[in-house]
Amino acid sequence: MADPGLVIIGSGFSGIGMAIKLKEAGYHDFVILEKADDLGGTWRDNTYPGCACDVPSHMYSFSFELNPGWSRMFSPQAEIWDYMRACVAKYGIGPHFRFGKRVVSLEYDDERRDWTIATDDGETLRANAVVSGIGALHIPKFPEISGRETFAGPTFHSAEWDHSVDLTGKRVAVIGTGASAVQFVPQVAPQAAQLTLFQRTPPWIHPKPDFAVPPAMRRALRLPGLARALRNGIYWTLETRALGFAVDPRLMKVHEKLALRHLENQVPDPELRRKLTPDYTIGCKRLLISSDYYPTLTRENVSLVTDGIAEIRPHSIVDAAGVEHQVDVIIYGTGFRVVDALQDQRIVGRNGLKLQDAWQDGIETYLGISTAGFPNLFFLLGPNTGLGHNSVVFMIESQVRYVIDCLRLLSKTQARAIDVKPEQQREFNRRLHERLDPLVWNAGGCKSWYLDEHGVNRTVWPGFTFEYWARTRRVKPGAYQLIY
Repeated sequence: MADPGLVIIGSGFSGIGMAIKLKEAGYHDFVILEKADDLGGTWRDNTYPGCACDVPSHMYSFSFELNPGWSRMFSPQAEIWDYMRACVAKYGIGPHFRFGKRVVSLEYDDERRDWTIATDDGETLRANAVVSGIGALHIPKFPEISGRETFAGPTFHSAEWDHSVDLTGKRVAVIGTGASAVQFVPQVAPQAAQLTLFQRTPPWIHPKPDFAVPPAMRRALRLPGLARALRNGIYWTLETRALGFAVDPRLMKVHEKLALRHLENQVPDPELRRKLTPDYTIGCKRLLISSDYYPTLTRENVSLVTDGIAEIRPHSIVDAAGVEHQVDVIIYGTGFRVVDALQDQRIVGRNGLKLQDAWQDGIETYLGISTAGFPNLFFLLGPNTGLGHNSVVFMIESQVRYVIDCLRLLSKTQARAIDVKPEQQREFNRRLHERLDPLVWNAGGCKSWYLDEHGVNRTVWPGFTFEYWARTRRVKPGAYQLIY
């Protein structure tokens, strides 16, 4: 493989969006390294029953490639994956992919002013710049439960669904009640003889305003401007949710009332309802949407266990109250190692600085895109650019535009690399956490995957997405050191 000018790691929305915009800007000397044998990232890997987006389809897509033909308001996994492949075909980025290339290390060469990228098959290549689009939701997280390895039956994580396991007539245990579980539990319960759901913390759930998009509406959305108008309407509706997240947690009361009414309407049993009622501020963990999860928990063959898990045995799970539950299959819906996704990588920057050492006091970047000491390394959906209220594809597009602007700055100044100044990064993070710390994610009284081991939020953007869009409109050359 000839050495490219730029390497993109990952082929989800981040990698695809970056590649499309590079070509559009006249940069053709790049490759996309993908660890799997097909593109798609999260939407390739997550194939569990009921997998779908929880952001309306017309918003969870590229702004430059609107799709008037979405079949539902909230698209299923296969349809989103098809959309991504269609984008790759339309914009001609297929030849840039290199599949089966898991990146194991990135190392900056101070003399040559470039990066050496090593893959797990022993290949190395050099590039002037690297864009990491690996995302955060790709390393499954398993709970530390005594005896987990001793279970004799099939076990798998929802992100690595084992379709060879027939759940018909089986006693199925589901551990975890997060975003994936609320989608697959309603699909699995009718098949299983018995489904036992182990819940540590109940989620806040809103009804899901999903519906099949009628053919007439799909035809209408092909008319000039209509799909754009619908997208804009959805965008601003979702942005209003940030008032409670990012301005004043008291404004979340409206969302809390809606969630409690939804629970009351769907769960008539007061005891079950009590177990499903969260005791923390709404929004402090991810707010979920589902209209079939609660009714599933009222089925005769479904039981909810809230006592915690003491141990797993070869054919059973023992809860903290000492009750032994006989099970044939265990499904983990326990989320992902979000904060660790970047820290686990071997990335060595200027003067041999390891990323883990740069981040020993906590993950810090500038705008979630650049890190001091690592020139020409750009993160897409990096730290503190996740969302609790709108589409991350919007954030990705803002970041892609910013990276292109950085490359233009290099081209204009004839510099080899740019490295964000440490003082600029510190100031950005000081202001970020000054705003973030009093908000619902930190002050809401819950533990969530948004927080690192020190309880610091390294995941979520603390404001409106249009604020982030404005902050990333143009690169401020003064924030960076130019390396010639």
